[in-house]
Amino acid sequence: MREDLKMVVVRLCKLNSVLLLCFTQACTAWPLGLNPTSVVSPSDMVISSNAFEQFPAVHFSIPARPPAALDHRTTDIKPDTAAWQHHKFPGKQPTQYTYERIDGRHTVVASALSSASMLRQSVRVEPASLQTIHFSWKVAQLIPGADLSQRDAHDSPVRLVLAFEGDRSEFSMKNAMLSELSLTLTGEPMPYATLMYVWCNACAKEDLYVSPRTDRIREIALETGPERLGQWLSYQRDVQADYLKAYGQAPGALVGVGIMTDTDNTRQSTVAWYGPISLTVP
Repeated sequence: MREDLKMVVVRLCKLNSVLLLCFTQACTAWPLGLNPTSVVSPSDMVISSNAFEQFPAVHFSIPARPPAALDHRTTDIKPDTAAWQHHKFPGKQPTQYTYERIDGRHTVVASALSSASMLRQSVRVEPASLQTIHFSWKVAQLIPGADLSQRDAHDSPVRLVLAFEGDRSEFSMKNAMLSELSLTLTGEPMPYATLMYVWCNACAKEDLYVSPRTDRIREIALETGPERLGQWLSYQRDVQADYLKAYGQAPGALVGVGIMTDTDNTRQSTVAWYGPISLTVP
């Protein structure tokens, strides 16, 4: 029984946004002239000397307030070259993440080939300060066979990942055991709750998915199908409202932000670009 749960935790790690595993350099980039509707193959991959460390850290924006209302918080947290960490998952080929300056913006290029890994940054935003998150992405192609409702096809070309604290006494026995095993195997418990924004092959926008592996991971589909492939798409999401939609209760503190492109279940390939991420706090 324990071995079965151990294997579940190993698979769960691909979606765990607060596991601290390792920091890598020397990522792989895809050619900038890639046709968004073309099939990506391993031969298209080239090695880049640029590493993802140049990608700006999550930016915190505080709306203008009268001088009397200002406190110790600053309106601009400067990029930290060590802020993003590359998390590889046990038994998984890692997705390659590379910094590129594209279309006049800072980007991370995610190149997935039967792979899954994540870039993650630790943050701390208390529930009362959670407002909106701003982010953007561009996807070259959908993942053939991907289906967010199916355990063995649960891949997405882009994911914006948010991890939250909460009352772990509310965990089911299964989730409590998974969290304890995660702590034993990796030194980190699984997050109390994870919310993801994703792109699905065929669903309705704003559809909500509960991960087939654990109900502590829930996903909102922001895009569906091929219509908007190959273009930059920008989003502004109300974090509290989306968490309430996903979990039916108010969120705890936001403790992690991540980006992830994964094709390990379908054994396919894709490429995507992520723009800088910012959080608006009061």
